[in-house]
Amino acid sequence: MGSQHQAESLSHFENRLKTVRGQQGLSRGELAKRSGVTRQAIYAIEGNQYLPTTMVALRLASALGCRVEDLFSLGSIGNALEGDLIGGTVQPAGPVRVKVARVGERTVVLPVASLGETLNFSVGADGLLMGAGKPGHSRKSGRVRVQLLRDRREIESQVLIAGCDPALYLAGDHLRRRPAAGMLVGWSMGSAAAIEALKRRDVHVAGLHLVDSRTGESNMPYVRRNLKGQDVTVVTFASWQQGLMVNKGNPKRVRGVEDLARKGVTIINREAGAGARVLLDQKLGAAGLTGRQVRGYQQAAGSHLDVARLIAEGRADAGIGTPSVARLRGLDFIALQAERYDLVIPTPYLSLHRGVADFLDMMTSRTFRAEVEALGGYDMRETGKVQVAGNT
Repeated sequence: MGSQHQAESLSHFENRLKTVRGQQGLSRGELAKRSGVTRQAIYAIEGNQYLPTTMVALRLASALGCRVEDLFSLGSIGNALEGDLIGGTVQPAGPVRVKVARVGERTVVLPVASLGETLNFSVGADGLLMGAGKPGHSRKSGRVRVQLLRDRREIESQVLIAGCDPALYLAGDHLRRRPAAGMLVGWSMGSAAAIEALKRRDVHVAGLHLVDSRTGESNMPYVRRNLKGQDVTVVTFASWQQGLMVNKGNPKRVRGVEDLARKGVTIINREAGAGARVLLDQKLGAAGLTGRQVRGYQQAAGSHLDVARLIAEGRADAGIGTPSVARLRGLDFIALQAERYDLVIPTPYLSLHRGVADFLDMMTSRTFRAEVEALGGYDMRETGKVQVAGNT
């Protein structure tokens, strides 16, 4: 390992050898035998202590059945990088504030505005989207170029979580308090959309709360159906009640979902695939009702917080949510169903992504669990419990 191969410009060098090796289930020793590269050299390369020569890179790529570019690349020039735009298209001609994360082999770029109105003004950007990644590519095509505002190593330890529980934002604050820990970005969306984002490798973690109508089991039937054959681990975040949020004093005398079909009662719904909407549909069906009989059924809000806000503003009489959100807005709450909120994580990330390990360790801490329970309506006794490990 001559000095000419030392990692002098790591900010210019993207090294994905450890990730690809882990995804194929190979140890360093096994890769050494396949490639003819010493185990010590592989260890040094993965630790960014040694820049591989062309011959070494070719041998490693051949042994792993991939291209050299899949393992190593000059992804950034100066303080810029290229990535895949997620979260919709952006139209402004000028710079756009974005979050950046490394998800497996992908660099994903998410406009900060996609996180919601409040977070748009409270979450710092990782970079500015400057334009298309290559000549002939538009922002709409998905490949974009970003001028970084933060250190690249901090960005690569960042964890992107898709889900609807607002307590995930609190988790991000607790994680930031830990020395050298990664950062957490919460992207609000319903359960089904979060699982789809996980399947596209847009995020590291997906939050899920869907109770199977046939078995009454939380989440696992949905995971088995929609992530069949994929190696994921399911870890419990919290348990809660989900039910109807109504204005203080319940002026419309709503006692259950059957009252939502009464004249003069208007609801605010969630988007298709959200756990709240699934629950509403199940309860309406059990009462012999359909969404067409409920005023406001087609009006959808993007989160529990948005539903509560619209009710508090008098724009709806009821909507599905959780006790903590109802409490925040001073609403009454009518419990309908006990649920478990689980986090679905591709198993390789547990060992290959430092930020994911930091997040799970923080999540089980006494201080974090105590603060979440103080929000009201959360049961954190099973926080951190692994529901399913390995291949589903």
